[in-house]
Amino acid sequence: MNSRSKCCHVFVGIAGGLLLSALPVTATAADAVGSAPQRTFWSSLALQERHAPDAWTRLRQGLRLSHETDNPRVAKWLEWYREHPRHVERVAAQAKPWLRWVTLQLESHHLPSEIALLPFIESGYDPTATNPGGAAGLWQFMPGTGDAMGLSRTAWYDGRHDVVAATKAAMDYIRQQADRWYDGDLLLGLAAYNAGAGTVNAARNAAANRGDPIDYWHLRLPAETMAYIPRLLALSEVIAKPEQYGVVLPSIPDKTQFAQVATDGPLTLSLAANLAGVDPQTLRKLNPGFKRASTRPRDDATILVPVAAKQRFLANLATLPATERTVLNRYVVRKGDTLSAIAARFGASVGEIRRENGIHGSKIRIGQTLAVPATALAQNAQ
Repeated sequence: MNSRSKCCHVFVGIAGGLLLSALPVTATAADAVGSAPQRTFWSSLALQERHAPDAWTRLRQGLRLSHETDNPRVAKWLEWYREHPRHVERVAAQAKPWLRWVTLQLESHHLPSEIALLPFIESGYDPTATNPGGAAGLWQFMPGTGDAMGLSRTAWYDGRHDVVAATKAAMDYIRQQADRWYDGDLLLGLAAYNAGAGTVNAARNAAANRGDPIDYWHLRLPAETMAYIPRLLALSEVIAKPEQYGVVLPSIPDKTQFAQVATDGPLTLSLAANLAGVDPQTLRKLNPGFKRASTRPRDDATILVPVAAKQRFLANLATLPATERTVLNRYVVRKGDTLSAIAARFGASVGEIRRENGIHGSKIRIGQTLAVPATALAQNAQ
């Protein structure tokens, strides 16, 4: 995590503090939910039958934190947003595919919708975002924290970039921090999300030794964390009253944008796009957790598709002959390999290998990793 203290810096990579508890994730997540009704994570897509006028109205209805607009630290950021309305508008446009869905998840987790604005600060609402310090995804999880929260990382997939998986992990992590250490105080939980519970706890101990209160506002924390909560609260106030700050928010309908569907085994994204009748780039944007142009190489693989394409995808998938189902094998080039020999080994064409790997000639190098189309995962692929 890179510490950034100046207001002119726009995005911050966070979620860097490692979990300080060895408790299983499932146990702490259950504790965080408490007595809330049990649901599958994905079922919350259908939580609300009543629609709000738009996604921004839905978000505003869930604002529950005090925005502390008279606090000088918050006022500083309110002025910054007033001077940079186009920044808010740009990130809001980037948030269009995800904002309503994230807001729904917060509703189901009984968390304030201000948290739906954290990715404005974390990543600019870009699920492909990476930070030189190692943080990645919409919620900017560091590798160790992501691992602890069950976000797997393989040659095929990085759960930190998967909006569905990472959003659930972020909500669980924030709730865990608030409940485990701070009696449910979400401001302290959010500070721990940014700096780590160890840093926040040390600051609270220091404040107590000075005779100061141990709430967030009286702690001496790293500069980034000192600005983190004020920045979020100021942004929440701007979204609540955009006209007062010269901000024109893009239209985001209060309608489901995408659906998660089972693929009954791995599929390349190009084939999945054909089945759904959409552009392959559309599927890539909806599925940023895939590191290759393919779903995960598992029988229980799933994919996000535009909701309007769901039925077409499922109908075409049901009639797809096994011989036409393609997957991408991961192959590491060895001494003596050629594109034609690799193609013959997997039953692919040289042209297919070139397209999947952006190769414009025949030159490959030892140790290079190739994605090779085939009708099944090869047992001896690397």
